[in-house]
Amino acid sequence: MRLGLYLNLYGTPGERPQLADAVEQARLAEQAGFEWVVLGERHLHRPGYHEILTSMTWLAAHTSRIGIATAGIVTPLYDPVVLAETLAHIDVLSGGRLTAGFVLGYRPEEFALYGVTQSERVARFEEGLEILTRLWTSDEVTYDGKFTSIKDAYLSPRPVQSPRPRLWNGGRVSAVLERTARMCDGWTTSFNELDADLPDKIAEYLSYPQGAESLGQEVILCREGYCADTSQAARQALEEPLRDLYDAYTGWKRTSTDAARYTQGWDDIVNRSVIGSSAECADRLAHYEEMGADGIILRIQPPGMPQAEALKSIEAYGELLKP
Repeated sequence: MRLGLYLNLYGTPGERPQLADAVEQARLAEQAGFEWVVLGERHLHRPGYHEILTSMTWLAAHTSRIGIATAGIVTPLYDPVVLAETLAHIDVLSGGRLTAGFVLGYRPEEFALYGVTQSERVARFEEGLEILTRLWTSDEVTYDGKFTSIKDAYLSPRPVQSPRPRLWNGGRVSAVLERTARMCDGWTTSFNELDADLPDKIAEYLSYPQGAESLGQEVILCREGYCADTSQAARQALEEPLRDLYDAYTGWKRTSTDAARYTQGWDDIVNRSVIGSSAECADRLAHYEEMGADGIILRIQPPGMPQAEALKSIEAYGELLKP
């Protein structure tokens, strides 16, 4: 099973921008055999949240082999040409380690900040991804769209990976699953997607026709994770900071249909996560592999968890990855 480490990009009050803890975790994950480090995106966040694209560049510069992935970039907020060029250059600087994961976004204040009408987000997403993909794979692009028009445009340099880096897309409704199959190469779930819902959603995603330029259909599950000597030790390390994060999510997701999932009990969380002793975590990974997962992204460190606790868990998962 390929594992990704979802990095905590939260700042602390009064902190100057730095990513020392994330770099330390990324280097350890690289040594431990993780496939990717994975970054998310947030804006208008009082505690502080490191910007995603520059953070990817910083992490690429401080690692050598591990993949640099996103889950995901709020695509409708971006000029697609700028996004295509920036991500292409991250692939170049990293030596071909980029996986670009996207989402539609849901916070009204973020759309307002960027001057984007939220009701246009699907149209902007599809147009933006089409432009990005064409710029990555074509010698020259002319495109006349609803939001962007370009003539005789090209990128130099283009991405290192051929024909292009892989594209992921996150979401849970049928329209997202169909769009992912048509325009991307992998589906990323929500961290709170229920195990009971996954088999039908995986089957639905895989049933949709792939686009002509698709590089395949992989299923990437996002799960809470903490591996320790015992299940009690895992709970002691994770529960309080994760609860604090979920309390914050109930505010951020006030306009989202899945807001209620962040009020679930500990047993509910464990039953849709990879949390516990090494044996329990191994069983959970095998469970998801049997379900059809091609990779699992683990969120090990919610804000407030000490760095030492996160490092111990990364090392424990590394032991599970050994042949």
